[in-house]
Amino acid sequence: MKLSRIAAYAWALVLAVALSLTGAGVVAAATQAAGSHYVALGDSYSSGVGSGSYDSASGSCKRSTKAYPALWAAAHSPASFNFTACSGARTGDVTASQLGPLSSTTDLVSITIGGNDAGFSDVMTNCVLYSESTCLGKVAAARAYVDSTLPGLLDSVYSAIRSKAPNAHVVVIGYPHFYRIGGSCWGGLSDTSRSAINGAADELNSVTAKRAADHGFSFADVVAGFTNHEICSSSPWLNSVEWTNIGESYHPTASGQSGAYLPTFTRAA
Repeated sequence: MKLSRIAAYAWALVLAVALSLTGAGVVAAATQAAGSHYVALGDSYSSGVGSGSYDSASGSCKRSTKAYPALWAAAHSPASFNFTACSGARTGDVTASQLGPLSSTTDLVSITIGGNDAGFSDVMTNCVLYSESTCLGKVAAARAYVDSTLPGLLDSVYSAIRSKAPNAHVVVIGYPHFYRIGGSCWGGLSDTSRSAINGAADELNSVTAKRAADHGFSFADVVAGFTNHEICSSSPWLNSVEWTNIGESYHPTASGQSGAYLPTFTRAA
């Protein structure tokens, strides 16, 4: 009996030291995940377009079981999980139709948003179908929109999230570079156009990160996660032009969701 008490005390001491060294420790982290009420908002990069395995009940929103929110929930078993991200969503769509599950008990929120507002789909369509000059003009217009108009739209959606979920830790996740410059693509867009598109993604991420920080939200950058896995790399985690399913073009594959978006979100969550 005495030995058991000594062993228990020793174990408690070791655990206390471990927790003090790690800040919270694995045990506390697991407890927090199990008790979390998680809501996943956003556009197609959060719904999982491009990764397949879509929930038929989600209809045109194309929410995938291989999207990072579903993968995180499967790994961490939160107390509740609401997945309202939707393909094609803009900032106004989030505030109009995705915030229903948020409440004062929500303690974790993820979101990707802004790419559709900035017209990135139109940019990519024009860059693929038309000349380099047309592509660069569309990229320049998108960047101007991101600088002048998008910040106010992001403020609106972030304020709405905070109003409905005042206690939540909100993780805003960015967008990857689409192209590996000097990679294995021998046709299609010029490297000048590809570099311009990557630069526009950087601009979008920069503006989004600033607005997120001003609202007290965390920003999670996925550019590093996709490095060496862009289009034109030897192992791309992004779909290029999918002529038979055009809506999946320029979206992460299942590997992009699990290999880049999931770990990036997990670290920030």
